[in-house]
Formats: sequence, structure tokens, C-alpha cells
Amino acid sequence: MTAEQARARFRDGLVTPTAGMAAGHTQANLIAVPADWAYEVLLFAQRNPKPCPVLDVSDPGSPRTVLAPDADLRTDLPAYRIWVDGALAEECPDATEFWRDDLVAVLIGCSFTFESALRDAGIPLRGTNVPMYVTNRQCRPTTRLRGPLVVSMRPVPAELVATAIEVTRLMPAVHGSPVHSGDPSELGISDLQNPDFGVPVEVRPGEVPVFWACGVTPQAAVMASKPPFAITHAPGHMFITDALDADYRI
Repeated sequence: MTAEQARARFRDGLVTPTAGMAAGHTQANLIAVPADWAYEVLLFAQRNPKPCPVLDVSDPGSPRTVLAPDADLRTDLPAYRIWVDGALAEECPDATEFWRDDLVAVLIGCSFTFESALRDAGIPLRGTNVPMYVTNRQCRPTTRLRGPLVVSMRPVPAELVATAIEVTRLMPAVHGSPVHSGDPSELGISDLQNPDFGVPVEVRPGEVPVFWACGVTPQAAVMASKPPFAITHAPGHMFITDALDADYRI
């Protein structure tokens, strides 16, 4: 399936996590906010580049992006979340009716993008939607936007953890190297089988839980800071771009 074919299926109503889809194509997180909040989001991203590496920013009201010029950000993701005053108001497969002329869309790098590089390095991955956890680490705030770091977790064989770190270090535009490996309690995570988002995955004997900064972090900031309105992707249901994973390897 090409990136264009995947977006067409989402536009037609397919709702599914996007991990492993359109292999080789970069995936992105979405957060769209009113223009008077866009500076806050961009400043928050600049101050927290690990969880919020910005790939593109739209013009106000525009659902277009240079990452996929023929795509429509209102329809071409499999699932959206609509936020009002920091509360989740609706989850839906099409955001057209909620889109506003003042919305600025920010596309943020996604760790699904480096999964192909991990596989190429011989690191096994499993699961349909990576588990994600809200941590006890606070992001560097702005005047109006604050919130905790969110991480994704992948179990890695102990002898391959150094390889996973090195492989992802070379892709800083899609979160880069892990923020932690080993004991989840150091991140304030008490139960790996009870993620805040996504689907749990077993950590088997001989494996180490490895945690990367996650692009769901802006959604945690929305919940904490309560902007009047926002549209985001549903966790794990990403925007698949025309850009290639290899474009983001240094």
C-alpha cells in the first residue's frame, strides 16, 4: 500500500492504527489550534524538541501540507480527536465539520517512522499500536501551555538496546534516541500493562523496556492547559506523508 492509497482508504472511512502501513513513508502527529494559540504550540515544541519535533506548519485555515500536497488534513487520517476547553469532546474519522478558518495545523514527527530502521537493524517489533504512557517528567512550559512528557515503549532484547539507541539517535526529527530504558518506575509508570494510550505489549524475559519521547505529548498539554479548541490525531492513528523515512536519517 502506498501512502496515497492509505490516505484514500482513511478518507473512505477506514479506522485503524497506522503502525507498519505504507512502509518507508514518514508518519506524523497532528495538532491544530486557533491562530492565537499557534505561537504557544510552536514555542512549546521549540522548548521540548524530543517529544515535539516539528515537520511542517500550515497556513491559517489551510488543511494542506507540503509533506503530501494532494492530501487533506481534515479527512486523510484514520481518526481524530476534538478538544474543547481541554476536554475530549469527540473522536471521529472525519474532522471536516470541526475545521475552522483560523486553525493552524502543526505536524510533528512520529516514532513509527524509525520502526523500519529498527527492523533493518535486526530489532524485533511486535504489536499493532505502540503503548504510550504519561510520565512524571514535566515538559518545559510556555506562558499558556504546559504538561507532562508522554513516552512510547518498545521491548528490546537486552543485547540490542545499544543498537536501538544508536539507530534512533540518527533520526532526531522523529524523536531520536530514547529518553529512558529499564525500570519504568523512574518515569512514574507503575504498570506497563496499563498504558494511557495504545495497546499493551508484553516485556518478555531477556528484554528491556525502552522508552522514546512521544508526539502525543501535545495532547497531554491540551488536557493540562485547556486551550479553547484543538483538533488532534487519535493516538496511534497518524498522518501518513509522501516523505520517506530515509529523508529523516542523518
